[in-house]
Amino acid sequence: MRIHFTGIAGAGMAAVAQMMQDAGHQVSGSDQDVFPPMSTFVEGLGLPVSWRLDPANLPGDLDVLVQGASAKLGGDDNVEAAEARRRGVRVTTFPELVGDLTRDRINTVVAGSFGKSTCAALAAHILRTCGVDAGWLVGAISPSLPATGRWGGSPEMILEGDEYIVGPNDRRSKFALYHPQRLLLTSLVHDHVNVFPTFTEYEAPFRTLLRGLPADGLAVLRDHPAVREVAGETRAPIVWYGGGEGGWRAQDEVFGDITRFDLLAPDGARTPMTTGLLGAHNIENIVGVSALLLETGLVDREGLVRAVAGFEGIRRRLDRLTRTSPIPVIEGFGSSWEKARSAIEAMRLHFPDRRLIVVFEPHTFSWRSRDALSWYDAVFEGADRVLILPPPGHGAESHHQSTLEEIVDRTRAAGLDARPVLDAAEAQAALSALSGDEVVLLLSSGPLLGLPDSLPPVFDRLYRA
Repeated sequence: MRIHFTGIAGAGMAAVAQMMQDAGHQVSGSDQDVFPPMSTFVEGLGLPVSWRLDPANLPGDLDVLVQGASAKLGGDDNVEAAEARRRGVRVTTFPELVGDLTRDRINTVVAGSFGKSTCAALAAHILRTCGVDAGWLVGAISPSLPATGRWGGSPEMILEGDEYIVGPNDRRSKFALYHPQRLLLTSLVHDHVNVFPTFTEYEAPFRTLLRGLPADGLAVLRDHPAVREVAGETRAPIVWYGGGEGGWRAQDEVFGDITRFDLLAPDGARTPMTTGLLGAHNIENIVGVSALLLETGLVDREGLVRAVAGFEGIRRRLDRLTRTSPIPVIEGFGSSWEKARSAIEAMRLHFPDRRLIVVFEPHTFSWRSRDALSWYDAVFEGADRVLILPPPGHGAESHHQSTLEEIVDRTRAAGLDARPVLDAAEAQAALSALSGDEVVLLLSSGPLLGLPDSLPPVFDRLYRA
């Protein structure tokens, strides 16, 4: 098929474009208002890309147009989608395309409020390292994978399953279209309040996902009260991890640059493991993926240990950005309360004697909604200072948008040293006279005013060992 992606710079869209290219389809794409690093990443995919939407971008023999779901791309006024419809060409979304084309694969969906990108990438990396030619779809970039999307030659397919809706005109969660044979469910905490105002509404698609597993499938579930509450929806056998006896768990953790721990199976079998990933939450991610792959017999313990030790994680998930500065600058992904907390807890775990400075951008709808201002009451616990960047304005009219002043005031009311920072120059100035005993965490799911690129060389120049 000849497939065109309008909105190719979205993480999911780019991954699916790579999958389709790997499957042998002819792929092209377009987008607009895209800047590095995503524009650079897409240009490196080796397929025709245009950085403006234009009906002329569509090949004459186009079979399918995949339309992105963002506000600027998903509406009826998208000129490329309108041209495709005029020609009678199928217009679809990437979850629909993935669901259609992988229907006959052995699909493992990795879902949850947090941890799913890391777990999906880790599972794909382990299978690849152990010689299994699996396909995968990961909505984030991992240095350990050659691509975010791959078709593969074996029946196995690892799909990161997002609970977010397909688009403004399709309120189904993306993972509802993926026909899972197996499920790894990492977590279940209220998120995406703009589309799931209550926790009951949020957990509903997860219940549907569990009900869709076949009786001969497998559900690998994190042992957590909210997950246990929905676990009865599935007919599939359940394997628990991350809790006490009777499930897969970690023991005897020793945290450092290289963290060591023992993987314990339900029968008590013990496997020593190492990882360079930061944080207790990543140990739990490793346990969940290990349980999935060992229970299915897809890998053996020796191959698992070797692959986990070599996994380099996900970009923006606690990446150390500085090269020579004795004050580390680390970038974490803070799209939700739980993700932000896990990043801060990892900093306190690995840098217990340093003062923690958090530079935070309230990028997602949840972080900048007045309905979730209570998130700021405890999220920065353990930080010594918090610099808060302005919330972006896109989509502000669709929800109860908080102001920067409201967010700073709420954080200060929690007893934190919080201050507003209006631009990148002001952020750099606020960090230009540190004592040397700090660690800086850049925390957001947004661009952070370009600080992940601009700040590390400043630190490497200002601060020398």
